[in-house]
Amino acid sequence: MRLALSKIKSQLFSTLICGLATTVMVMGISAALVPLAQGQPDHRVGLADNREGYESEHYVSRSEAIIEQNGQQLSMASEPHAHQLGLPKLTHPLRANEIDLGRQLFFDRRLSANANLSCAMCHVPEQGFTQNELATPVGDEGRGGRRNAPSLYNLAFQQSLFWDGREQSLEAQVWSPLLARNEMANPSKEAVLKRLNAIPTYQAAFAENYGQGLTSQTLGLALAAYQRALISGNSAFDRWYFASSQNAHSAAEFGAEATRGFAVFQQQGCHACHTLTKENALFTDGNFYNTGTGLLREQRGIMPKRVQVAPGIFVTPRVDVETETFIDNGRQEVTGRSEDRWRYRTPTLRNVALTAPYMHDGSIQTLQDVVTFYVHGGGQDPNQDQRIRPLDLTPTEQRDLVAFLHTLTADNVDALVADARSIEIGDRDNSRH
Repeated sequence: MRLALSKIKSQLFSTLICGLATTVMVMGISAALVPLAQGQPDHRVGLADNREGYESEHYVSRSEAIIEQNGQQLSMASEPHAHQLGLPKLTHPLRANEIDLGRQLFFDRRLSANANLSCAMCHVPEQGFTQNELATPVGDEGRGGRRNAPSLYNLAFQQSLFWDGREQSLEAQVWSPLLARNEMANPSKEAVLKRLNAIPTYQAAFAENYGQGLTSQTLGLALAAYQRALISGNSAFDRWYFASSQNAHSAAEFGAEATRGFAVFQQQGCHACHTLTKENALFTDGNFYNTGTGLLREQRGIMPKRVQVAPGIFVTPRVDVETETFIDNGRQEVTGRSEDRWRYRTPTLRNVALTAPYMHDGSIQTLQDVVTFYVHGGGQDPNQDQRIRPLDLTPTEQRDLVAFLHTLTADNVDALVADARSIEIGDRDNSRH
């Protein structure tokens, strides 16, 4: 495959194979499509096919290297990792052996019905534990997902999970993607447990970690342990805002633009939903709001379907294709209340510069576009939250706001990627079972 890819000259073909490149990367196969640039560190956030400008016929592919499995494992159960500047104190204990088991499971494709999909294929470490290249993920047999894959950073502090808040427990939520027909497509919990119980190393690892061995509960515990350990604070903002002794260095690191942008963030009321206190900042209140994106998605769903097949090339298929035909009523699907239609959970802003595209449907590509969306008053839904209104922001103020959002990137994101790539990925015991 490497030789074949190295000979590809065609712009069209190199664009069409970008999905394959992503799949290879997230499956964890050790390969390199292109060499890393000299001086760039391995195992960093941002390794992907950059799709910016893909709608233009002048798009040029900028694929980066697929890294090898030689990352450095973190001490993810240690006190320094668990308690990071800017974040609340973690109340749930972290156990190293349990995290290690959860990490291995997270990258194992055998958790899916056809042994082709892992959790990491929708939550790619190099892409901020989400997918930068797709608005919504692709699941079993190419079935499309309804919603953008949420980033997994700091899930330990979330009170509700998924865009509609249908789960409150990390341990319980793992079964939703495992059993969803358009995700990992397992027919039952029993089918998953039978498959894993046939693998000696998993059988032994679960017996070592849990007295009852491998059960639906302990599988949830293991996967939740790894996800809970993806703690990511100590950003430039945290060092400027929360450090016990603020100094010229932290102010210079934060920057004048970001300082002005944080003032805009507060003055315009962004902090009403993306909350912070004097002690810590999750940058989310965990509540559900209608910003108008649900209405916009429904409007797109009834428009003539156009599919992009190459840079600058769109076609209208003559057969029915799965684009944005899904019904998605947001929080209403959980509560049954009509007033909750198109309300979605407030996402955290931590590491937001790494986790494009944005909104529940991945419909907005850049942070500047998100700011523009709110400057124009959101999606113009008559039922959207009343606090969403046109904003009188100058272009400079908008740039300052984006600069502030960039300071929310933690200092350990590359280390978390390296940790993820520290294990052998693939079929343990040399068997697919």
